[in-house]
Amino acid sequence: MKILDKAAFDKANVFGLGQSNDAYAQFFIGNSYLNPLTKPGESEIALSNVTFEPGCRNNWHIHTAKTGGGQILICTAGEGWYQEEGKDPVSLVPGTVIVIPAGVKHWHGAKADSWFSHIAMGVPGTETGTEWCEPVDDEEYSKL
Repeated sequence: MKILDKAAFDKANVFGLGQSNDAYAQFFIGNSYLNPLTKPGESEIALSNVTFEPGCRNNWHIHTAKTGGGQILICTAGEGWYQEEGKDPVSLVPGTVIVIPAGVKHWHGAKADSWFSHIAMGVPGTETGTEWCEPVDDEEYSKL
């Protein structure tokens, strides 16, 4: 369900808004927020609730790994988009699960008219990382 009203979204966003995602702001168009759900070193799997304001999306990027790796997104509130390079965009709603293998170029974020949250899970692997690429430009995004 699309949620444009921030107060209504806050009620639906059961894992919480968290803090402004300043450390990665250079890789986003619009404002995003990060609420870590696990502590560093607590588990092999890192979980964070990532919240996007309406229209916010991250740049195209690739999760890299020598072995394993990648990311799993579990959509929890509002509506968003996910797109892999060369494929049609996928509409994201609460309950949608997206499995992103290492090496797949993609982006994700909120729809223009809805707040959006997902839990991001880093898949364990060796020599994992993220290669940040070009932004999803306004013209491309406005066609969704």
